[in-house]
Amino acid sequence: MAFIWFSFLSSIFLLILIGRKSIWLGLIVAAFTLGILNLSFQDVATIFFNTFTNPPILILALSVGVIPLIGGVLGRSGLIKNLIQSLNMRSKTFLALAPAFMGMLNMPGGALLSAPVIAGVGKGASKADYVAINIWFRHILVMIYPLAGLLATTKMAQLNLYTEVLYLLPGFLLLLLLGYFYLLKPIEDTTRLAGQHNWKNILTPICIILTAPVIHLVSITLFKNVMGEIPLMIGVLAALGMSFYFGKLPLKNIAPLTVKTKPWRFFLLIMAMFIFLNVFKASNASEAISAIAFSKTFLIVGIGVFLGYVTGRVQVPVSIILPIFYARFGAAGMTPMVFAVMYFAVFIGYVVSPVHPCVSVTIEYFRSNLKEFYRKVLKPGIVALAIVTLFSIIFVG
Repeated sequence: MAFIWFSFLSSIFLLILIGRKSIWLGLIVAAFTLGILNLSFQDVATIFFNTFTNPPILILALSVGVIPLIGGVLGRSGLIKNLIQSLNMRSKTFLALAPAFMGMLNMPGGALLSAPVIAGVGKGASKADYVAINIWFRHILVMIYPLAGLLATTKMAQLNLYTEVLYLLPGFLLLLLLGYFYLLKPIEDTTRLAGQHNWKNILTPICIILTAPVIHLVSITLFKNVMGEIPLMIGVLAALGMSFYFGKLPLKNIAPLTVKTKPWRFFLLIMAMFIFLNVFKASNASEAISAIAFSKTFLIVGIGVFLGYVTGRVQVPVSIILPIFYARFGAAGMTPMVFAVMYFAVFIGYVVSPVHPCVSVTIEYFRSNLKEFYRKVLKPGIVALAIVTLFSIIFVG
């Protein structure tokens, strides 16, 4: 029993350590370490091979790899810039809306797209205000966007992606209200942006971003016998094609954009997540962990927010918590509501994590610091965590 715990904790330590530089590599090393200490080399190799050759997982990973390219094309073509210049609204509304919309462009260093857009908007806003607003509002819409973190994690939990979006809507509204009262309302500014309103410039990038989830949702609803990952791939490729077409960007730009957005990192991340999950299921670690007497709330909220904070990721904590939950409470216990509570808790830790890349690059851009950032986000973060903890204690256990 002691050796099993040693192997599990060692794998998690390596995951967190290596994951600070390369999250997919950290997952691979963690999975291999856990596997080789509990299984035969042949069993570990078989799990790796079967995961990499599993059609649904492979197509899912390829689809996720295309998504950052869409964001890259929207940025390079000027479609996002045109959208911003076509808005005519209150400055405070813009401060929330611009980072939220641009947060759906899943690409490395994406916070640097929205940071310069909101800089200087809102009279009286400090550097720390801009940092907190850019981080907070950039991510709350991502929490319910189907093609972000939910895509792979709901697949791992074997739950319906769009059902989970509905369960997370209350959490989204809570974070929206907390962001307004704690971050936007204190800024004394009643000015408006004087952009030249243009519906075409506004709707074009929005329609492109919504194309993939719409095609996916409609297809899996109408064609229930078709593998769900196939319409997902069709959807993201359609969105990519539309971004090139409406952005009037030559296809020769695909090579430099691929180098810039590094889509293979996202592909490898999805594959590594499922490898770790499959190795954990096959190892003896599940039996050891299931013997611990801890509550569901402690695991999905307490451990969830902690792992979100220390890893600065969403998918990785979910990859760790799911097999532990299965071992302790059974797969049937992972209901849509339980998953939503877990995902929300992980998300809170992730948003304010100092190892979250968006946090570090935004602080650097506005020349602020972590202390000032936490002065702004600590209260809304604690309130959100207290509410989800209380909800979990009452309704989950």
